[in-house]
Amino acid sequence: EYMGPLLSPRPGASSAPTGMDLGKFERDNSVNCLLASAVPPVCRIEPCSLGIDEAGRGPVLGPMVYGICFCPVSRQGDLETLKVADSKTLTEAQREELFEKIYAAKEYIGWALHILSPNFISTSMQRRTKYNLNALSHDTAIGLIQHALDSGVQLAEVFVDTVGPAEKYQEKLKQQFPELEVTVRAKADSLFPTVSAASICAKVARDRIVKNWKF
Repeated sequence: EYMGPLLSPRPGASSAPTGMDLGKFERDNSVNCLLASAVPPVCRIEPCSLGIDEAGRGPVLGPMVYGICFCPVSRQGDLETLKVADSKTLTEAQREELFEKIYAAKEYIGWALHILSPNFISTSMQRRTKYNLNALSHDTAIGLIQHALDSGVQLAEVFVDTVGPAEKYQEKLKQQFPELEVTVRAKADSLFPTVSAASICAKVARDRIVKNWKF
């Protein structure tokens, strides 16, 4: 499915606060936007674990943000020591603090975000051919996994917070990526550290965007 135009961040762009240059989306929130960290060199060599989560499904205002976070399988214990948790259980200040830690651990943690504009979501929902929010979520997740692979990340396993029936979603991802170990689980954001980290990245981005939203 067509996912809309992807805008990559400017090379070397930085933002305040830490780590995300949301300027392009904030200047024009009618288009989709892809943001990505640099890929840590270790993630190009060692087998990696990747988690996926989303933010913004319930609220009326603002975009939906899909996040991935990845690190070597051998470093998942280090990720756990950052005490990442499901972003919904944390305050905004706690999420910001954890994102600072994720950003500071860039020698072994990478992430990417796909921000879907409200315009794009509305247009997708109103298409003649049926395209619901679950299908949109699935296709965005597939796009982010492919982005990680195309960026040279040595993916071995993927953990996803379920959208719709877990078994059907898992089967869809396994068909798309037969070489990967895929686990789709309800409450994955509280079970797997890479999903918790993805949840934090997505929610921090969405919080920052909504704070500066231009009506």
